[in-house]
Amino acid sequence: MTPTFVLTRPQMGENIGAAARAMLNFGVDRMRIVDPRDGWPNPAAVAMASGAGRVLDAASVHDDLAVAVADCTYVYATTARQRDLTKDVLSPEAAMADAARRMGEGAHVAVLFGPERAGLENEDIAQANALISVPVNPEFPSLNLAQCVLLVGYEWMRAAGDVTAHSTEMAGTQWATADEVEHLARHFEDRLDTAGFFFPDHKAASMRVNLRNMWSRMPLTRADVQTLHGMLRQMVRWATRD
Repeated sequence: MTPTFVLTRPQMGENIGAAARAMLNFGVDRMRIVDPRDGWPNPAAVAMASGAGRVLDAASVHDDLAVAVADCTYVYATTARQRDLTKDVLSPEAAMADAARRMGEGAHVAVLFGPERAGLENEDIAQANALISVPVNPEFPSLNLAQCVLLVGYEWMRAAGDVTAHSTEMAGTQWATADEVEHLARHFEDRLDTAGFFFPDHKAASMRVNLRNMWSRMPLTRADVQTLHGMLRQMVRWATRD
């Protein structure tokens, strides 16, 4: 289950199609369209939607915003400017976290997006429970309809727990074990000792500790360890080739 995204009086079919693509990018597939300027269905929307045509196919079209949100239990309205209305104002991140919590309790949540020219009117805003305000450059606060949909959709995916904050692509290898790193450290120490690196004698112990500490700080993979062993062996062969 995802929030319902309500496009209110959208002016261009292309933007409706782009909004559908943005929605499906982030797993949101419930679209409602209120009083589209160029009518519906709209070939330009279909062309722009590309692989997200199923969002448009399932979209419902309404003449009135009140009808479009009649079955919703909590409604957010996106806005880029201050309103003379008393409402809670949330960032997209906070709003979608709130939406995820409400939907987990069984609420039917909707997000309103306004027309491209000037956004939602106060009459539209009055039907919402809370506002979503995007922190944008105050000298250029206007967001394209599809861009706003994409931004809120991304925050929904994060709130729904479908975004991994950090991962590492291992490229067919695994992290080196402590034993493998220890073996590499000993290999380097042996070769460095032979090369006379640990000098003078009274500093040798601390130099070895510093080297071990350096290896422990490196996030080495097994492939890294094998490569470093191979590099060291080749350097020794080159140094002793005569």
